[in-house]
Amino acid sequence: MQRQGQGGSAVIRFRAAGVLLLLAHLLLVAWLTLRPLDVMWVTAANLRPLAGIKADLALGPVEAASRIGEGLLLLAPLGILLPMAGGRLIVSPLASMARTVAAGALLSLGIELLQTGVPGRVLDVDSLLLNTAGVALAHLLVVPAGRARLRRRGQRSTSASSRQQRGAVLREDASQGSTPTIPRVGIAP
Repeated sequence: MQRQGQGGSAVIRFRAAGVLLLLAHLLLVAWLTLRPLDVMWVTAANLRPLAGIKADLALGPVEAASRIGEGLLLLAPLGILLPMAGGRLIVSPLASMARTVAAGALLSLGIELLQTGVPGRVLDVDSLLLNTAGVALAHLLVVPAGRARLRRRGQRSTSASSRQQRGAVLREDASQGSTPTIPRVGIAP
């Protein structure tokens, strides 16, 4: 559970930005992957893992880098946007990684299954693998460092505000003088 002290509105804005960017990215992915292609013929579905990647590597390094890079980059922003939309700063890195990669894999699977009904598109297991690997890489490269930075920033602002509050309390106590004492009264007979 997140504490929403002074930075409560910042957390809400951060999560809202994450949700908006996530929706924009998903709309872009849907537009790129679910549009019908006007082609003369369509290749058969690739159900053998890594067969398409091996075929891409046989085309040469430039073409292979282009095709593999497209697969890695298509859903890679989800590795950052899903945790951003969640808005958690204190979370197990392994649990965060597992949740994000699982969500990315399920989304990629959904896209691949929807593509079977789109003219010119076919199922490709390698796309599923590359998309999931892209989500995992983006998460590993950005999220742990970003969370650590935000936690440090939050601790600095929290410690500065608590020092200011303590200083105000001390000044208040000094201006009022000493606190009077009240003698205890015993129980009546």
